[in-house]
Amino acid sequence: GPARLPAGAGEEGPVEGGPPDHSYSLSSGTTSEELLRKLNEQRDIIALLEVKMKEMKGSIRRLRLAEAQLREEIREKDRLLHAASAGTRKRHGL
Repeated sequence: GPARLPAGAGEEGPVEGGPPDHSYSLSSGTTSEELLRKLNEQRDIIALLEVKMKEMKGSIRRLRLAEAQLREEIREKDRLLHAASAGTRKRHGL
């Protein structure tokens, strides 16, 4: 059957005079079926976040590789410009 939690587990009422419960908090009348449903919803959310995190890690890896390639291209172009500039100065006697 549905999971049973000890009485009072996970139950936190609003502070007197404080803001109402958050959408993720539990009221004192929460049934074990509702708790199980909420738990499964949270697990689904966590699973989706894990997938997104893996996708983002892959994107970061690709961006870092692209950045390294671009930096290498810039170094090469700087080297070529410096060499061309040095050659021009020599030809003009500067």
